[in-house]
Amino acid sequence: MPGGHHPAYRSCTWRPGPLTTTLVGMLTGEEGLDRRPDGVDRETVEAVGKLSEAFETIEEARGRLIGFHRLIGSGDLALGDAVEMLRKAGHPELADQIDTELVGRNVLQGRWTFQVLEEFEDGYYADFRRWDARARDELMGGRRHVYEAEMKIDRRTDGLPGHEETPGGTA
Repeated sequence: MPGGHHPAYRSCTWRPGPLTTTLVGMLTGEEGLDRRPDGVDRETVEAVGKLSEAFETIEEARGRLIGFHRLIGSGDLALGDAVEMLRKAGHPELADQIDTELVGRNVLQGRWTFQVLEEFEDGYYADFRRWDARARDELMGGRRHVYEAEMKIDRRTDGLPGHEETPGGTA
């Protein structure tokens, strides 16, 4: 790195050390496919890969929970609009009952969806994320997607366009 600076972090000064190449590669996503740390066996790579796959599933569930939160909020706001429209259309009793009983109601006992989301994120999700990162740090030297990188090696066709090892690399 000319001048001791990584282009993405111009204000940082990199001091050469055993992790410099790994850290720069992790920042740029260009560490290539040779990610398995020395001394790590195939079974460990597969186990950490399965743990990461499980966490990715939890990430997807989190996204759906965020979607649920947003949909319920949008539905409640639309319900408020419907109540006002019912009032204007001459149905104040029905509007008042819906307004009192349904607008702003908890979706679960004592909770709006933001509280459900926060409890999930602060509990189960945070713990799962921590264990996934710990396994990666302890067993893979912090390297991500080692299993997938090795799968790419097995499945790509050397020399064929669209099968490059890294972005901007040659096929």
